[in-house]
Amino acid sequence: MANTKSAAKRARQTESRSLKNRSVVTRIRTLSKRATEAEAKPTDITALLSAIDKAAKRGIIHRNAANRRKARLARAHARKA
Repeated sequence: MANTKSAAKRARQTESRSLKNRSVVTRIRTLSKRATEAEAKPTDITALLSAIDKAAKRGIIHRNAANRRKARLARAHARKA
């Protein structure tokens, strides 16, 4: 339990942000599963790259983590082709 009004407000803000961030991370996870399938469409890969970039820009995931995910995706895609 928060001891001050500002701490209570901060807890409420953190809770709402966590819900939004969790939905973004879940979407990235879903898109990455879709993009790594054998019959992945180019639009799936583009959507995943866009979602990763947006999440990194907003600070939901770290920019190095975003770059690592994109590099792994590119490497896996190059191996398939």
